[in-house]
Amino acid sequence: MKFDRKKAVEILERTPLVLNSLLREVSEEWVINNEGADTFSPYDVVGHLIHGEKTDWVVRAKIILEYGVNKPFDPYDRFAQFEESKGKSLEQLLDEFEAIRKENVAWLQAIELTETDLERKGMHPVLGEVTLRNLLSTWVVHDLTHIAQITRVMSKQYVEEMGPWPQFFRILSF
Repeated sequence: MKFDRKKAVEILERTPLVLNSLLREVSEEWVINNEGADTFSPYDVVGHLIHGEKTDWVVRAKIILEYGVNKPFDPYDRFAQFEESKGKSLEQLLDEFEAIRKENVAWLQAIELTETDLERKGMHPVLGEVTLRNLLSTWVVHDLTHIAQITRVMSKQYVEEMGPWPQFFRILSF
């Protein structure tokens, strides 16, 4: 599928709703467990998504539109949420994510992007040149990936209780 802002927004604006429906007011065991070292719990994922909203997608899109490749993106700290989320409840994180995502989607909908704009390039610190189209498409896939990650981590909480059934559930593949 070719990038289309309207189709991207269909996913981006729903992610907070999905996470609220899935995570708000569930037992702590569902949201604090992860898959081992250097992996995220559902709680961590929400913090990670907030950090991305503050420092990645819109910030980098604005850099591309204003500076192109002349101003490289700052490196992204994919573990920043461990410090930034300290002392916050999951409900606080869900509310914060919903608010900042609403602002960012409003920005995306308000700017007039042309095909030429979507082909404008920025400089990623690891990947090199990337287009605005690449960045915005990745924003959508990033959301979907983390929704899948959350459901995978949650599913694994009952893997031992399932008896012989795990073999039939790809989500539980180790």
